[in-house]
Amino acid sequence: MSKGKVNFCSNEDNFQDFQEQGPTLSFSNLHYCIQQTRLCFKIGPEKHILKDVSGIMRPGMNAIMGATGSGKTSLLDVVAGRKDPAGLRQGKVLVNGKAVTSELRLSSAYVVQDDILMGTLSVRENLLFSANLRLNPKQYSTMDKHSKVNAILQDLGLTDCANTKIGTEFIRGVSGGERKRCSIGMELITSPSLLFLDEPTTGLDSNTANSLIKLLHDMSRRGKTVIFSIHQPRYSIFKQFDHLTLMHKGEVVYAGAADHALEYFSDLGYQIESFNNPADFFMDVTNGEAKSTIMSISADDSQNPLASRYRQSSLCQRVLEELGRLNLSSAERGKGQDEPVDYATSFLYQLRVVCGRTVRNSLRNPQTSYAQLALTITFALLVGLIYYQMPLSLPEAIQNRSGAFFFLIINMVFANLSAVELFINERVIFIHENSSGYYRTSVYFLSKIFADLIPNRVIPIIVFSCITYFMMVWQEWAWLSSSRQVFRHLPWLTS
Repeated sequence: MSKGKVNFCSNEDNFQDFQEQGPTLSFSNLHYCIQQTRLCFKIGPEKHILKDVSGIMRPGMNAIMGATGSGKTSLLDVVAGRKDPAGLRQGKVLVNGKAVTSELRLSSAYVVQDDILMGTLSVRENLLFSANLRLNPKQYSTMDKHSKVNAILQDLGLTDCANTKIGTEFIRGVSGGERKRCSIGMELITSPSLLFLDEPTTGLDSNTANSLIKLLHDMSRRGKTVIFSIHQPRYSIFKQFDHLTLMHKGEVVYAGAADHALEYFSDLGYQIESFNNPADFFMDVTNGEAKSTIMSISADDSQNPLASRYRQSSLCQRVLEELGRLNLSSAERGKGQDEPVDYATSFLYQLRVVCGRTVRNSLRNPQTSYAQLALTITFALLVGLIYYQMPLSLPEAIQNRSGAFFFLIINMVFANLSAVELFINERVIFIHENSSGYYRTSVYFLSKIFADLIPNRVIPIIVFSCITYFMMVWQEWAWLSSSRQVFRHLPWLTS
C-alpha cells in the first residue's frame, strides 16, 4: 500500500459540466491487421486484430474491457496513435471532430502497462526529467517546473516517497502502486486533457488498484477524458466507470453507459446471478460460459454472435449516426496537416538533460562504473606484474611482447562486450520517451556516446594502457611512448 495520502473529490452532480470541458474521441470502421515476417519477408496470411470497430468516448471514465486476446490493448494503441499505421487497413480516428495529427498526439498522454521508469532516479527526479524536456523553458522557469512537480506529487499522494529511488534489481525502491502513480505523474506534466492507460491495475493488490482507479476517476471529474483497458475489475472499480466498451475476438459486443450494460445483456436473455460481479458476468458471457435463454445463433453470426447482435441494436445505430455527423464535419473542415513534430526544447537543451540523467544512472550503478574501473586497474596491475620490465634482448623480447599483446587485446575486446547490450537494456524506455515527444532520437544516441561510452569504455582502456606500459616497459620519456601506445590501441576499441 502506498505511503502518501491520495486526495479525491466527488462531483457527480456536475458531471455534465465536466463533459463539456474535455475532448471527445471518436473512431469509426477500424480494421487493423498484422502479418508475420521472417528476414523482412511476409509469411502466412494476415491476422485481423480489429474488425469494424466504432465508438465514441467522451470526458469521463472510458473502460475498454475484454478477455486476453480480445483486442482491447490493440484498440487502445490504435486510437492513441501508438500502433504502426501500416497495419490500419481502414478507419478514422477524430478528436473533437478533427483528424489526429502528430502535434495533437503529443498533447495527449499514454501510460504503458509496465512501469517504464529509470530505477536509479527518485520519484521527484523522474518527474523533473519529464518537466525539463516537455515544458518550454521560455514559458516555464526552473522554479515553475519545481512548483508543478510538487503539485503533482501532492495530488498523487507521492510526497512521502518523493526522494525515494524507484528501485532496480539491486536497489530497494517504492511500492508497485507508487511506481504506477509516478508513471501517471510523468505524463501529467503537460496537463493533458486526453489520458490513455494500458491495464493500469495489472500487478497491483485490490486495495491499491481501487485507490488508483479513484485517482483516475477524480481526474475525469476535472474535465479529462480518461481511456484505459482493463481485464476483469472488481465491483468497487467497475462502478466508477462511465462508459464501457466490451471487446471479444477483435469486435465490439457492447459500447455504452457502464450502468446500462446489465440491462442490455438481460434483454439478450443473459441473467446475472445474485451477488455476482458484473465484470465477471460479462467475461462469462463473452467466453460462452453463460447461456442465453432467448438468443439463438444463426449461420450469419456463428463466429461472433454477440458482435452481430450489437451491430443490429439501436444502441449501435445511434453511435453510427453520431459518427456520421462527426465524419461529415471533419470532411468539411478538411484534412489536418500532419506537420513534423515541434519539440518543446532545443537540441542542445535535450542533450544536456539526457546526458545528465545518463551520468547519474551510471554513477548510481556501481556494477557499471566503479566496479568496472576497479576491475580494469586490478587486471592491469596483474598483467604489469607478469611482464614487469620485460627484457629488450632477443629472443625473449619477441615472446614476452607476443604474450603481453595477447592479454592487452583480449582485455580490450571483452571489456567492451557490455556495450553490445547498452541500447538493449533501455530499449523500452527509449521507445516510450521518444514516442511521447521527450527528445529526438539523435539526442539519445549522442548522450550514450558522451555520458556512457566515453567514461565507461574509453577511459578504462586508457587507464589500463598507461598502467601496463609503465610497468612493462619503463624508460626515459616513457610518457610520450605511452601516449602513442594508447592511440595505437584505440582502433581496437572502436572496432
